[in-house]
Amino acid sequence: MSSPPRSGEPPALERKIGPLQATAINMTQMCGIGPFVTIPAMVATMGGPQAMFGWVIGAIVALADGLIWAELGAAMPGAGGTYLYLREAFQYRSGRLMPFLFVWSAVLFIPLIMSTGIIGLVQYLGYLIPGVTDDAGTTPLGKIIGVGITVVIVAALFRKIGQIGKLTTVLFVVMLIAVLTTVVAAYTHFSGAQAFAFTPGAFSSAGAGTFWGGLGAGLIIAIYDYLGYNTTAYLGGEVRTPGRTLPRSILFSILGIMSLYFLLQVGVLGSVPLEELKTATSVASTVLEQAWGTATAKVVTVFIVVAAIGSVFAGLLGGSRVPFEAARDKVFLPVFGKLHPKLHLPTAGVLTMGAITIIGSLFTLTDVINAAVATLVVIQSLAQVAAIVTLRRRQPDLRRPYRQWLYPVPTLIALVGWVYLYVSATWLSIGLSLGWIAVGAIAYLVYAKAERTWPFGPKEIKEAFAAEEEGAHA
Repeated sequence: MSSPPRSGEPPALERKIGPLQATAINMTQMCGIGPFVTIPAMVATMGGPQAMFGWVIGAIVALADGLIWAELGAAMPGAGGTYLYLREAFQYRSGRLMPFLFVWSAVLFIPLIMSTGIIGLVQYLGYLIPGVTDDAGTTPLGKIIGVGITVVIVAALFRKIGQIGKLTTVLFVVMLIAVLTTVVAAYTHFSGAQAFAFTPGAFSSAGAGTFWGGLGAGLIIAIYDYLGYNTTAYLGGEVRTPGRTLPRSILFSILGIMSLYFLLQVGVLGSVPLEELKTATSVASTVLEQAWGTATAKVVTVFIVVAAIGSVFAGLLGGSRVPFEAARDKVFLPVFGKLHPKLHLPTAGVLTMGAITIIGSLFTLTDVINAAVATLVVIQSLAQVAAIVTLRRRQPDLRRPYRQWLYPVPTLIALVGWVYLYVSATWLSIGLSLGWIAVGAIAYLVYAKAERTWPFGPKEIKEAFAAEEEGAHA
């Protein structure tokens, strides 16, 4: 547990999150509204029941990437996650450029991912409230409701981390009830012949609508649904015994969610006719209604909406910590480095990401997913692949409570998966992601000139976590 700050010192983050709460935070963020709104898109993209294998391939990429997060997070358990890893790994060649670009991009892609949760939960509200959705999608009323829910979530984040950990555990239980109830409902009238009726020629080597032809776009959907297994790494400065808790929370959450997703996908395939499934907007509600009637379907749909709110809550909780550490290092706007004097949370991070989440919720689900994932891949996922390799070489004596199993095999699998996923994104998303990074590079040059740091001044090489180890043994 963190000791209280001395008189005159700025308030510090408190280590209050234990193993159960850490895993709950990750799984709540991962399984919000995602699978409930993307299963139809996955089936349509991959042409039929073969979509079930898309979740498995996505889980393999997520697990390989999760092992990178596990090693880096356990070795450098501070607020900000990727920011710390890139700061330590890239300082030798490019100074503060890479961590700056990451924070610049994270302030965009993290709330964009959260906005997909708002879009999805509004779709399910359409099953409960007439006028929220129509055949064309979300109505103006639905968008207003989405904005209102986001404001409530941001307000709920203004409490101490110990209280947030308990609240997230409750939301985690709600999420499990929603998913498991839908799974049970699907299997009460399950048809194995329907679930495994693969489209003729589904696994041929070419053609849209086949497994391989739709794998790229399907993998973007799958990875989007798995995102969140790294949330506790962003909260590394608030996790107890991070060397043990962070790796376990990451691995357990990926394996647990993979199992839930596969059961849910197969169950839905075996209970909803394929053509109806491809165009469904609230597929879980459909499954529940045909199993147990409208009343039960509406009750569980409420749980699904609450689970989606929990996912956005957990995502903004972790994401708001990313610019905090950078601002404390004078690598980002100083306002992001200030903590609330009583609640000890980064006020500017919470409010900024909440505002961007509201803006993102006004667009379509597919467009936001593509834009967010494409931006994330370049400046986070691929950069961390380079970071783990660089740190193994540059800081071999860095204390690593967890070392990646079978290194470098998982790192190479993650590299191949992320490159394939990126080139599978839409050209618009790729262009926007590169354009955002280019603008960020210009912003960095302005910052670097003002701060007289690289390339307008000397590089500052400071192996912060290695230095902490030396101090601990001195």
